[in-house]
Amino acid sequence: MDILLRVIVGGVVVSAFATIADMLKPKSFAGLFGAAPSVALASVILAVREHGASYTSIEARFMILGAAAFFIYASVASRLMFHRKWPALPVTGLALLLWLGTALGLWFSFHRLMS
Repeated sequence: MDILLRVIVGGVVVSAFATIADMLKPKSFAGLFGAAPSVALASVILAVREHGASYTSIEARFMILGAAAFFIYASVASRLMFHRKWPALPVTGLALLLWLGTALGLWFSFHRLMS
């Protein structure tokens, strides 16, 4: 039953976000808006169903922190590749380390605030 629910929710949400992304410029947003939000929404719906709202609210906060870290990754990677013309492999490797440091830093900061 969970697999069927994931397929239905994921399919509907992916279609909705892909339609929205198709209206945006540049078209490279289509992949980002088609995948990430739909996976997050499907995960939140299933987490609420299985674990309750309290658990899910904590998970959703960490999704937001992960999105913030990804935004920094994408900003740095695009700046280095498009403006400085660096090759993709070293840029993504460097930006991946930046993403990891940002995500862990936000995670530790959040845990410290919650303690």
